Amino acid sequence: MAMMTDNLFLKIINKQIPAKIVYEDDLCLAFHDIGPKAPVHVLIIPKKEIPTHADIAEDDKLLLGHLHVVAAKLATQLGLSDGYRLVINCNERAGQTVPHLHMHLLGGRDMTWPPG
Repeated sequence: MAMMTDNLFLKIINKQIPAKIVYEDDLCLAFHDIGPKAPVHVLIIPKKEIPTHADIAEDDKLLLGHLHVVAAKLATQLGLSDGYRLVINCNERAGQTVPHLHMHLLGGRDMTWPPG
């Protein structure tokens, strides 16, 4: 994976490249995915640099809980009261393409399992 200083999400956090932002606070940022896999596909990212889910530490518990609270609020705001999916991919083999922890909020259609 690329160096953290070159990652796409840090450039979005630092407003170096545009994104369709739907939420921002001191801890995280949420924006619409440019290649949506569902009618609603929002990425929720921590502002703290954490490369993958495998890199989270004990002191990240509050931050990770905050990401889930934001996801729940966004799901309501985006009209997903009938259901949504949260996904975190870890490393390239699992489909992680940007080396920065992020959560996918997907909804607006029936979800199947396993995802394909």
